[in-house]
Amino acid sequence: MRMALLVCWLIIPVAAGAYHFGPGQQRILLDDAQALIEQAQHDAANEQWAAAETKYQRALELLPSDRVRDQRRVRIERAKAQMMVKKLPVAHQDMKALVEEMQEDEDADPALLNESRQVLANSQYYITWLMRLEGKSKSEWEPEIESARQTFRLLAYEAEKSGDQATAERNQKDLESSIRLARMDLSELQGLPLPSQ
Repeated sequence: MRMALLVCWLIIPVAAGAYHFGPGQQRILLDDAQALIEQAQHDAANEQWAAAETKYQRALELLPSDRVRDQRRVRIERAKAQMMVKKLPVAHQDMKALVEEMQEDEDADPALLNESRQVLANSQYYITWLMRLEGKSKSEWEPEIESARQTFRLLAYEAEKSGDQATAERNQKDLESSIRLARMDLSELQGLPLPSQ
């Protein structure tokens, strides 16, 4: 009886060590990533966009590859922060890739897909504004604003269909803004302040 108790007593630290160095390591990474995400959200709420972007990036590096939904959520939030720290082209490319990836994934969360589409459409709107100010030709900037327009229309339709009137109205206003941007004369555009989030 004593021998059985002694063996059990000796197995406990071995089992604890096996958990700590095995599945426990993933839990530690997840806890660290969650802490960084919470700090980044706090920074974003206080409009400290550069700090938020850095923390979202570090959280992404810690998240395991099987946490796809969490990675996508963090990529969206990082892109929002990047757009605020003058990294619009980087955010734009990442959102393009994310939307394509999610459209091909049958298990993708529809709400997350819509949010990624919203961020992509916003980036396309701002990219178009900048391209027009830089004097790019219509053939260069028109595909961006047309894609944004179609996305805003889709998002407004889906929000209205689901009964989310506030989101539908916001997307309808964004749709109207994208149409105005496409039709606006360059001299009018140059007289306006740069748009902000």
